[in-house]
Amino acid sequence: MSKRNARRRSRLIGLLGAGLSIFAAGCSGEPAIPDPGLSWSLAQTRAQRIRGPSYRLHLDIPGDPGQPIRGRQLIGFDYRHSDSGSEFLVIDFEPGAEAVRKLAVNGRTLEVSAANGHLLIGEWEIPPGQRTEIELEFLAGEAPLNRREDFLYSLFVPDRASKAIPCFDQPDLKAVFELELAIPAGWNAVSNGALSEDTTGNGRRHLRFAPTRPISSYLFAFAAGRFQVEEGRAGERPLRFFHRETDQQKVERNRQALFDLHGQALEWLEEYTAIDYPFEKFDFVLIPAFQFGGMEHPGAVFYRAERLLLEESPTRNEVLGRASLIAHETAHMWFGDLVTMRWFDDVWTKEVYANFMAAKLTHPQFPEVDHALRFFLDHYPSAYALDRTQGTHAIRQPLDNLNEAASLYGSIIYDKAPIVMRQLEWLIGEEPMQRGLRAYLRDFAWGNAGWPDLIHILDESADLDLNQWSRVWVESAGRPTLRLFRETAADQRQFARLVQEDPYEQGRLWLQPLQPLMWSQRGVRRLELVMDQREVTLGWIIAVPSVILPNGDGLAYGLLLLPEEDQQQLLETIPLLPSALDRAVAWETLWDALLEGRLEPEAFLDALVKHLPAEQEELMIGRMLHLMRETFWGFLSAPQRVQQAVRVEGLLWDRLRSTPSDSLRTTLFRSFRDLAWTPQAVERVRGIWKAELAVKGLKLSEPDQMETALELAVRGGADARELLDQQLARLERPYSREQFTFVAEAASPEPARRRAFFASLADPEHRRREPWVLQAVSYLHHPARAGESEEFILPSLEILEEIQRTGDIFFPKRWLDATLSGHQSSSAALVVQDFLDSHPDYPPRLRSKILQSADLLFRKSRR
Repeated sequence: MSKRNARRRSRLIGLLGAGLSIFAAGCSGEPAIPDPGLSWSLAQTRAQRIRGPSYRLHLDIPGDPGQPIRGRQLIGFDYRHSDSGSEFLVIDFEPGAEAVRKLAVNGRTLEVSAANGHLLIGEWEIPPGQRTEIELEFLAGEAPLNRREDFLYSLFVPDRASKAIPCFDQPDLKAVFELELAIPAGWNAVSNGALSEDTTGNGRRHLRFAPTRPISSYLFAFAAGRFQVEEGRAGERPLRFFHRETDQQKVERNRQALFDLHGQALEWLEEYTAIDYPFEKFDFVLIPAFQFGGMEHPGAVFYRAERLLLEESPTRNEVLGRASLIAHETAHMWFGDLVTMRWFDDVWTKEVYANFMAAKLTHPQFPEVDHALRFFLDHYPSAYALDRTQGTHAIRQPLDNLNEAASLYGSIIYDKAPIVMRQLEWLIGEEPMQRGLRAYLRDFAWGNAGWPDLIHILDESADLDLNQWSRVWVESAGRPTLRLFRETAADQRQFARLVQEDPYEQGRLWLQPLQPLMWSQRGVRRLELVMDQREVTLGWIIAVPSVILPNGDGLAYGLLLLPEEDQQQLLETIPLLPSALDRAVAWETLWDALLEGRLEPEAFLDALVKHLPAEQEELMIGRMLHLMRETFWGFLSAPQRVQQAVRVEGLLWDRLRSTPSDSLRTTLFRSFRDLAWTPQAVERVRGIWKAELAVKGLKLSEPDQMETALELAVRGGADARELLDQQLARLERPYSREQFTFVAEAASPEPARRRAFFASLADPEHRRREPWVLQAVSYLHHPARAGESEEFILPSLEILEEIQRTGDIFFPKRWLDATLSGHQSSSAALVVQDFLDSHPDYPPRLRSKILQSADLLFRKSRR
């Protein structure tokens, strides 16, 4: 080593030892120390200097989760030096220098230097003109490895690979990964690549997986443990899934459907994209209590087991939801895996493509389903629920540091964005959209692209300015207000007009399609318009009285405000509307009216109770039941609830006993159970749970038995503790017993036990199984116990920043939802508002999450 390089190394070690964590670039001629996380500027610099990265990774995984995982790794890449030759090569590794046992560059061992979650190597240590190879020995970080007693799985999205292994943890440095695992002899394992070598010796199994195609670090994955493996085919393509389910009948009941649904999705996507499945093999892993519905690791998709292994009498929504989830994750093989966003500000693009494709893909799988209705119900209510709040945001959001990427996820990405994409397709046409998406995939295959790249492709053949359209719909927040007016002309004839308003007073115009419906006993009239100006005339009214539904097709997006007389007319005549989609739009319009204070909750509930018997579409019944529950528990006072309970319970009980549909019967029972309030209704639920009261055709699955016991317990009967103990004794599956034991503490009749349970959640280890935690917290804050659980609101908010640091991407928002959704009091709302007021410098994205989750509470409390 030259004296000059030695001096540089000495200065580096001295600076790090002195604790200086951040330097301005170029200050005193010293290289910059990177910020915590991964800044956009660092990512850009690395993308310019690093080419062709590859990883050869060996992990030695003990069976005892208390023992560390030891790793060896060889990182290879081509490196272009900076002009000064005095910058750092930065490798992301949050465990830091203490976890690194060896670091060598091209065979030469170096002292380990680290700062702010990065390993730092002076680029003067990197020989020019040859491929760089960095050899590392380290202890793997535990946080994203999800270790249990007899299995583990990685989950590296969005920036968590570097919390476990050293890597360049940014999406535009795609790399080839070659993995070797040493695991206990009785375990199985799966990763992105195909298994190429398998040997056993000394009680250990040694597996080598073939190198992957180029993928981003967040898509690299592996799972190992006591998994069973099911093999099948989809045409000529072999498929496998790994699972831990002990009920073999459940596996057999679902097995072929899982292979068929994946096979159909792969075939459809190959046809739509004109690109064969891009990866070598297709395995998927069913993981109990998995944090997400699914995660699209190429060659090794992970799913929450409960979403795919359905019970004997699943609801229609559960069956369709499974198909959509599989379609969504399979679509990611092209949209997200083959072509990946450059930076996580465009993470929404991979999600919108997947949801958009999934909605199309399920059409041929379920030809009997009203897919326009399903698209509306799947996306519009969820998108509105966030977009109406003070915490809403644009679809595409700026991102300065990857450590904030998790906060980008939510209903705006998953629900509003597909609505916007469908509108774009409507405006430019299906064929141009398909041609554009094919070109996008072809041009950027195995690389990275962003939303502007697709807009550029589509804009070449579009008749409208897509960049301007995108600025309003994608780059800015909120939804328009669409206000209906009835007018009388000079000849006394009536006509209607629709005025679009920007609630943020920014002068925006949301260009969108519109298909108004005018209905009366004299007939139906539908129009087809494009709302390209602030006001459009809908036309002459064909009869009075009539119903005018400006969004009769369910395509337009916004807060639809009707005149009072129209609102009342709609409330009375919903069952007469021509289609289930029209009725869905009508109910959503009226729900918005309730939330805006333009409709009394009791009037809304009356209409639901009155019209539910006439509704035959199962998807619509499910939505009406959801609205009934939200109104009953959230917007009625205690005296009003007592007055309404007998009517609501009687309606649901009669419909439950008379329906011929197994799936609808399950839906109706769950609603009856959740809304049961009078002693008679609670006794009926208890009788069904005890198998002392029979409803023809109703058989409670194990999850339904567990939920029913919990619902009965929170209602506070004298036998609540005994009831929970009896349910636990019924359970035979170890996984179910463990889950119920955990959640039941939150439903306990003893306040001291509930307090102790909540206190235990301060330990991140007790929050590892996030679906269980969320279920438990929702019972802790059940509406029936809202007054008793108000004490937990403030400490739940105080721990939110840690929840974000230690939890996965959806957990902070879901933690808030579970905490706040059961409350309606002004005192509960005041706790949240006081917290926001007393933390003016609170992280903006987390503040937005609180405002999103608290929106319904604020609205309820004003009643």
